[in-house]
Amino acid sequence: MIVLLASRNPGKLREFKQLLPGIDLIPWPPEAPEIPEEGAFFQDNALQKATFAKAWWSEHGTLRVDGVLADDSGLCVDALWGGPGVLSARFAPDLAPEPKNRLLLSMLPPGQPRGARFVCVLAWVPFQGGPRTFSGAVEGTLALEPRGTHGFGYDPIFIPEGERSTFGELPEAVKHGMSHRGRASAAFLAEL
Repeated sequence: MIVLLASRNPGKLREFKQLLPGIDLIPWPPEAPEIPEEGAFFQDNALQKATFAKAWWSEHGTLRVDGVLADDSGLCVDALWGGPGVLSARFAPDLAPEPKNRLLLSMLPPGQPRGARFVCVLAWVPFQGGPRTFSGAVEGTLALEPRGTHGFGYDPIFIPEGERSTFGELPEAVKHGMSHRGRASAAFLAEL
């Protein structure tokens, strides 16, 4: 199966290649336009990205693909009223990952609970058939400071429930077994 991944994010591409064995993933090409994500919810954004990518690929794609897979995911922090949430990728866009993570941690009110969750919604838009969505979430807390070099994005500050290590410290195989993206990918694979 050949699938167009509606993302240029190298971290997502690497993770999806591990999470979706047997599927040949084609990343969103550099010459293609930016994919819009203007929805208020993860599902809205994932569907918008997949639908846009399918329409563009239908006119400009150079390879035959079976469908388009798009991911919208983010970190939802209880003390920040669920933020950055769907705006996770656009939070402090000019900062590198570590300063961005430190900025987010500095925004937490002192003494407040540090509960958070990672959420992922995958949208699958095949060239034959209608769109479907698959979701996954993982509960946890935020670390006091970034720890670890594995993963990408907010992984070094998120401690999944039942663990002491951040996603940035856990081996990839362990992380994938409990992560939001791993759970959404498992649901997608079960549907296939």
